[in-house]
Amino acid sequence: MIDHAHDLASVRGATARLLSAVAELDNAALAEASRLPGWTRGHVLAHLARNADALVNVLEGRPMYESAEARDSDIARDAPRPLDLQLTDLRETAARFQATGDAPADWTRTVELRNGVTDSASRVPFRRWAEVELHHVDLGIGYELEDLPAEFTEREIDFLAERFAGHKEVPSTALDTGNGRIRTTGGGASGGPVVVEGTAADVLGWLAGRRDGSGLTTKGALPRLPPL
Repeated sequence: MIDHAHDLASVRGATARLLSAVAELDNAALAEASRLPGWTRGHVLAHLARNADALVNVLEGRPMYESAEARDSDIARDAPRPLDLQLTDLRETAARFQATGDAPADWTRTVELRNGVTDSASRVPFRRWAEVELHHVDLGIGYELEDLPAEFTEREIDFLAERFAGHKEVPSTALDTGNGRIRTTGGGASGGPVVVEGTAADVLGWLAGRRDGSGLTTKGALPRLPPL
């Protein structure tokens, strides 16, 4: 069962780590390329701030974003801001998300995210946790997939394996991270079964589109995953 209160606390910790690391940067570093194609570090930070506001919208029953175009334009607008404004925005939006999450609510209700995707309200804090952790890695400032909390890594692999389950472009695939537990995903395309073996960090990196899979061992051709 999902424990939203535990996940909110985990978001708080992940945000503190992010803010501490970003505070060591300067304006020039924010203008440099992140690990996400076409985005500077400023774009990543702007996205994190706007995502916090978007998830507040979700929890309060409003559309996540006004539109896809508005989402993109807001990120482009905020990306060039200096470090002090980026940090202030990150802190304030994170605090709004935490306050919304701490308010009494029916966490069993269904909420709507982007593109018509629905989920339990109880899983929204974990979704925010994933945003903060993975985009911290995307900044390319010394925080790597291997540094992620073990609990987060295991749960995010579960989440992504579930996301690709039955996908028409992904053959049946078994994921083995060496802990004695085999996850399965895909199954909607021909070409399987495939076995993918590697460290939890490498498997997560491949599933999340952060690594190309070169660190994995496979039995069968490594599937090409669709974008998240």
